[in-house]
Amino acid sequence: MISYSIRAAEASGVFDEIMVSTDDETIAETAREYGAQVPFLRSSENSNAHAIINDVLVEVLDTYKSQGKVFDYVCILFATAPLASPANIRKSFDLMIEKGYDSIRPIVQFSYPIQRAFIIEDDQLKMKHPENYKKRSQDLEPCYHDSGQFYWINKGKSLLDTSKGGLIISEMEAQDIDTSDDWKLAELKFKILNNIS
Repeated sequence: MISYSIRAAEASGVFDEIMVSTDDETIAETAREYGAQVPFLRSSENSNAHAIINDVLVEVLDTYKSQGKVFDYVCILFATAPLASPANIRKSFDLMIEKGYDSIRPIVQFSYPIQRAFIIEDDQLKMKHPENYKKRSQDLEPCYHDSGQFYWINKGKSLLDTSKGGLIISEMEAQDIDTSDDWKLAELKFKILNNIS
């Protein structure tokens, strides 16, 4: 799966260096086969299931800095983002520069207004925001979620800084991959987006 992200990064034409952060030698070797750099392995502290992406970013940038290398802009492109397109990588970078954002990410509009969400409380279905019961869905403000594909970070900033931008992409261009069903949906979307029968 990592090859899709590496190829998208290469095809975008905006990177001076494409590196993969991992603690696994097999993944590192696969990354190198597809043209990415793996100049060092990730620490065990930032390799568990609870690792925070900003901590990984700081570790990578600090390690590069200790080797005398500093970058103006950084993009974290996830290995589980086979639908990330070179065009969206470029567009979001350009938008970040144009608007002066600290960071930017692709976002997707929720397909149904989250203001009309339900919760289950004491085995009973209840509206999370009952004040919206009588409102028409088209009158509610659109809300968005992170596509989980990549983040651009402006020079000297972090994902925790406050000026965040979003590049709106379609549901067809994004798929969170946590289960085998998610992977099947991603394959279908990939085929449609790339006109593969």
